Amino acid sequence: MKYILPAIGSVAAIALFAFSSTNQSAIAFEPSSNTNTFEQLDLFADVLARVRTDYVVDVNDVELIENALNGMLQSLDPHSSYVTPEQFKELQVTTSGEYGGLGMEVTMEAGFVKVIAPIDETPAKRAGIKAGDYLTEIDGKSIMGLSLTEAVKQMRGKPGEDITVTVIREDEDPMEITMTREVIKRIVAKYEVKDGLGYIRLAQFNDKAEEGVVKAIKELSKEFGGKIPGLILDLRGNPGGLLDQSVKVSSVFLDGGEVVSTRGRVASDTQRYNGEAGELAKDVPIVVLIDGASASASEIVAGALQDRGRAIILGMTSFGKGSVQSIIPLRGGRDGGLRMTTQRYYTPAGRSIQGTGIEPDIAVSFVPDDGKKRLQRREADLPNAIKNENEDTETEELVVDYPPEDYDPEGDYQLEKAIELLKGGNYVAKLAEFQG
Repeated sequence: MKYILPAIGSVAAIALFAFSSTNQSAIAFEPSSNTNTFEQLDLFADVLARVRTDYVVDVNDVELIENALNGMLQSLDPHSSYVTPEQFKELQVTTSGEYGGLGMEVTMEAGFVKVIAPIDETPAKRAGIKAGDYLTEIDGKSIMGLSLTEAVKQMRGKPGEDITVTVIREDEDPMEITMTREVIKRIVAKYEVKDGLGYIRLAQFNDKAEEGVVKAIKELSKEFGGKIPGLILDLRGNPGGLLDQSVKVSSVFLDGGEVVSTRGRVASDTQRYNGEAGELAKDVPIVVLIDGASASASEIVAGALQDRGRAIILGMTSFGKGSVQSIIPLRGGRDGGLRMTTQRYYTPAGRSIQGTGIEPDIAVSFVPDDGKKRLQRREADLPNAIKNENEDTETEELVVDYPPEDYDPEGDYQLEKAIELLKGGNYVAKLAEFQG
């Protein structure tokens, strides 16, 4: 977590006058912005007092102010919010250990909880929760109007307890799905040999991500007698995670150099993150699979390998979560904290990920083109999403390779195309083409 200490001090409003030596007239300058701010704070206090005295039922002052803080922060972007003291303590536990829950990355959209991606080998994944699903009720009670933090808190609980969520999915009737909470463990990379090639599936970027990828490559190298003939890194449905792990995972496939940079409000607030020298999978042809649910750290890795000419990216455009949230404690956490967006992510070539995501070199759909316009919500579609400063730049429309209409629904067309690319003998030429 990144900690930012707020400046503390007082501001005095000073009225300045210019006096003419001939007519003694006074010219008053416009009130400072600080004065206007103080007037708005007075207005807030007045509204609070009115609600306390005149509202139809008694109100809780603490809840009113917490909701006001959340309203202010959530009006900035979908990922900023106020964290209560209790939630602040829970957040520290969640980011450092295991917890009882369902296993899915979620965000807030139009007052509902929206699934970015379920995590592999969790109750959500096994129950059939899909990226793009909307959760509207928990155990029969509406969660409309709750903050994301409050909704997530309701989904967590003791392992072994059942929970029923109401799911709205495009072109389907609302459904109730019952799951049993489990301890959500830190998932490491899974690997296997597929059609004579190495395959690594990375479900999220927790603190074991690099360790899992390194182990996978070493084990695959043994199976191939020393060198992997080709490697598929599957980041589909990976909602992201820790920034440092995205840099470390990228380092496995790069021999040093820049992986990602973050830029804040001012030009001087720029940080560059470089990979370590000593590429582990040297000269191994790589295809990275991404989709609309690949977000954050997944996009950092895909963008770095794409910009550095180290891999061909195949699949569909990623989610576009290109912003950095800092957890800023208030009075050391005694008053909770702020989860606030403070920076944007940029690929080594200087491309902002925010809102636009990473476009694949080869666009391949997972499902056939049935003529319907599929709802593929991404970061840019979320209310108050931060705009990409280059969003007016014209981009070519992707030419998508769709599976045939009679394609086996249990098949994996994107994976098949990745295997075909690596075994087709034209990988090097294709890589050079995309870099050109």
